[in-house]
Amino acid sequence: MVAETAKKFEALEAQAQRVMAVFIKAGHEAVAPAIIQPAGIFLDVIGETLRARTYVFTDPEGDELCLRPDLTVPTCRLHMERHADPSTKGKYCYNGAAFRFQPAGSPSAHPREFRQAGIEAFGGTDREKSEAQAVVTLVDAMKAAGLSTWKLKIGDLGLFRAILEAADMPARWRRRLMHQFWRPQAFRTELQRLTTLAVDVRRDVPKSLLLELDPDRPVDAEKAVARHLDERGIETLGTRGLSEITESLLSIVEDARTQPLSTETANLLQCYVGVVAPARAAGARIRDILRDQKIDISAALESYHRRLQLLADGGIDIGKADFEAEFGRTLEYYTGFVFEIVTPGLGPQSPVAGGGRYDTLMRQCGAASDVPAVGGAIHTERLLAAISGDV
Repeated sequence: MVAETAKKFEALEAQAQRVMAVFIKAGHEAVAPAIIQPAGIFLDVIGETLRARTYVFTDPEGDELCLRPDLTVPTCRLHMERHADPSTKGKYCYNGAAFRFQPAGSPSAHPREFRQAGIEAFGGTDREKSEAQAVVTLVDAMKAAGLSTWKLKIGDLGLFRAILEAADMPARWRRRLMHQFWRPQAFRTELQRLTTLAVDVRRDVPKSLLLELDPDRPVDAEKAVARHLDERGIETLGTRGLSEITESLLSIVEDARTQPLSTETANLLQCYVGVVAPARAAGARIRDILRDQKIDISAALESYHRRLQLLADGGIDIGKADFEAEFGRTLEYYTGFVFEIVTPGLGPQSPVAGGGRYDTLMRQCGAASDVPAVGGAIHTERLLAAISGDV
């Protein structure tokens, strides 16, 4: 058993060296972000799916920390520590452990501690070129390690956001639908709710309070909510808690004054998220869906097709690429193009690599504004299993 473990470790190290050599040749600086990270940043940005799987603990001084569940956020923090202006261009690569809780009995492809070898690029102004380069670099690295059979799955939150912006609905509904995009069932439930009933008042929200609230007078509304809570002895978690409660109640009031989402718009969104097609054919299918409603997202579609061409120019066989509109990855900090690389033996539930664009993450980590950013990582144990046939 010891000999077998040592042999696997040696194989992983040799594989990592080949992968990192490709990353460095592509212009990425090798870095080693800290394993222990501030928990707050991760819990705010990684989304509901991974939040519950992050190992969180409190140190003797009372600070809440975590074992990094991925290496993208730590690399963002490292870049910000180096540069007063986070929009400064930077390209990094890494090879290190990440940690996510897995329930007992999980497949071997989903361990609680695993290694990621990845790349991150900040400040690139040519979005499609940066995205294509990230995919090409990861694929080249896996080929150098010995991977020969794979498929590319892509999605594009930019396309979905463009459709939402063009569709006729209040901005707050766009935010809700975008927020639920990562959870297909929750998205469908919210879409159905907006279509059939403009307002869904929870039973514990008194109608008498809602009648007092005017969305055009938010300051008075907050005072009314504070008075209501005080009269009932309900404590809030500071001013921010009161503001959030008021904002939620005002949203209910606004919904009550708004016509439900049209059936046509709801059908448009349902049709779009249902698109699954070869990458080359997906654009035409999306245009067909939009044509009847005369919605123009030509800029987003041009970006999509330019990216495909850049991938092809970089040596990616686009015939191995499929588009899924509903695909958004499990990490909620992604904002645009997303991708996964899948192998036949491991299947779609255990991708060998993945990544995408995350332009808002640097701001969420403390920067004053958004910074163009894209990256991806290889799950090195899965890569070794795929290459060796041990799946």
